Amino acid sequence: MAILMTVTGVDAGFIRDIRVDTRQIHQGYPFNLPVVAWLARSRSLEMSPTVTFLVGENGSGKSTLVEALAVACGFNAEGGSQSFTFATRASESSLAGHLVISWRLRKPRTGYFLRAESYYNVATEIERLDEIGPVPLLPAYGGVSPHERSHGESFLDLVTHRFGPQGLYILDEPEAALSVRGCMAVLARIDALVRQGSQFVIATHSPILLALPGATILHLNDDGIAPVAYDDALPVTLTRDFLAAPDRYLRHLLTE
Repeated sequence: MAILMTVTGVDAGFIRDIRVDTRQIHQGYPFNLPVVAWLARSRSLEMSPTVTFLVGENGSGKSTLVEALAVACGFNAEGGSQSFTFATRASESSLAGHLVISWRLRKPRTGYFLRAESYYNVATEIERLDEIGPVPLLPAYGGVSPHERSHGESFLDLVTHRFGPQGLYILDEPEAALSVRGCMAVLARIDALVRQGSQFVIATHSPILLALPGATILHLNDDGIAPVAYDDALPVTLTRDFLAAPDRYLRHLLTE
């Protein structure tokens, strides 16, 4: 199915908003997800010109929506840049073909889709392209194959060396491989890239990443999508409550 796009104006960010084209909606997944049904009923979902975070419980549809957005923007479903065309195992939903993206006038100079669960496959493709391509690819990833680094180190190499100014970056749970310190490093790098004209859309459970000043946080649940303040975001409230009184939680979580 063809990807539907419209172009609009304004000089900040790249993606203005997204909506679902309801003319060929089907039954079942992913259209039975509450977040997709809400998006189909709504006129559009506005994206921050800087950083939009998507938060919610497992199964709320964060990754499905982020993956569909990335594919609709021309990125490989497993991750990478728009020039990555490999496929290990097709598992993406059909939602991308129903997304209508409203673009701002400014176009990204670069971009990347980081999907934590399939970055191993991307790393293998990076090695392959480095060997056969006319231009070495590894320098853009810190000069070392991601397979020769820890998972967390390879993520940091990616955002440090491959991500650049005026880029569109779509990230699915980037904290999956990162330590607390690593999350802080990624937070600082995102802030620097935003100041250089980049736009991010990020699905995350990390209260550290969510602390980025000026970011928009959207909460996904059975009622749809709604903006929330940092202090009210689910990963923040649950983490704070647990750290403040772990015994209260452990009494209910652990059996004798």
